[in-house]
Amino acid sequence: MAEIIVPELAESITEGTIAQWVKKPGDKVEKGEFIVELETDKVNAEIISEEAGILKEILAEEGDTVLVGAVIAIVEAGDAAATPAPTPAVEEAAPAPAVEAPKAAPAPVVVEESSSTERVIASPAARKLAREKGIDLASVSPVDPQGRVRVQDVAAHGTAPAAPAAKPAEAPKAATPAVDESRVTVEKMSRRRQTIATRLLDVKQSTAMLTTFNEIDMTNVMALRSRKKDQFQEKHDGTRLGFMSFFTKAVVAALKKYPYVNAQIVGNEIHLNNFYDVGVAVSTDDGLVVPVVRDCDRKNFAEIEDAIGGLAKKARDKKLQIADLQGGSFTITNGGVFGSLMSTPIMNGTQAAILGMHTIQKRPIAVGDEVQIRPMMYVALSYDHRIIDGKDSVGFLKTVKELLENPEDLLLES
Repeated sequence: MAEIIVPELAESITEGTIAQWVKKPGDKVEKGEFIVELETDKVNAEIISEEAGILKEILAEEGDTVLVGAVIAIVEAGDAAATPAPTPAVEEAAPAPAVEAPKAAPAPVVVEESSSTERVIASPAARKLAREKGIDLASVSPVDPQGRVRVQDVAAHGTAPAAPAAKPAEAPKAATPAVDESRVTVEKMSRRRQTIATRLLDVKQSTAMLTTFNEIDMTNVMALRSRKKDQFQEKHDGTRLGFMSFFTKAVVAALKKYPYVNAQIVGNEIHLNNFYDVGVAVSTDDGLVVPVVRDCDRKNFAEIEDAIGGLAKKARDKKLQIADLQGGSFTITNGGVFGSLMSTPIMNGTQAAILGMHTIQKRPIAVGDEVQIRPMMYVALSYDHRIIDGKDSVGFLKTVKELLENPEDLLLES
């Protein structure tokens, strides 16, 4: 018999949420087979079975919060391990009531109550809501003719009896039961969304954040990319030349010139990072994640494009590891892919600054004594004013602008 235990994923992760069981009790499992997905505040982890056998029991339902080290399931070794168990249970349970009907009656009542709840056909969302409201699923009347309990059934069952008792006790939560569910869809925040919210609020409250702006004429970068993209793709085995590699290389050059933008505050000290690990914000269905491209100063354009593409795919497929998200010194976020014209991005974690890219839009601008239509992009640098002065922040953005408007200089920097 083997226990399935929530593993240690990283020092900062102490708990997770059961996202999905891929196996159910009675299923055969192989050694090393993925049986449950655990959602943490950083990544989704696949937990495997260390033994081959039968999944005998699940100790934590989907939606439950579990601590690192907790036992969440039992696997019984061997194919036949679970087969004999039901036989004696059925044979002994049948004669017991016949011999001592009065004495056996109280015990089965408790057992049947809990087991009947487990036998109820219900959606995971309905089970989760029932646990939160303290409702016995067996007492819920389903609308579904097949007898399946849905989340609407649990909500309808719980409102009449439970609402009056709970409301007077907790004044702050009085607004929640007052929600008209026919007009409002209530959705619980995922663990990752809660963590994102907490961290963004912490950054806003614990830093002296300020944002400065500039605009970049993308004419020359776009022309260079257009001329070289086919040759680049052929030379680098299908890797496409995008704008992110240009911006990353420009950022690295600017960070070398303005090292305090690549720093962080640790206690009463300023730590100036001598490495250039750039985080790239990636939007997923579960929220924003920021995987890190390591040693961008040592990578060429193709290596940066490959790294960004690989990390973005891992993020969308929920395959990111803790190591992919740790240790960045600076972050780039591109709201332009969604059409954002301008924004004030919030810094990531303990970093001192973040660069926001935006959509490229043709606008009339003065070129010498003429007005021309040029593809322009607004860029924003949000930074911690405690360690970065206005002179450095403006100089940093100006350097990025100059390098991108003269991409030949950018190539010389790489």
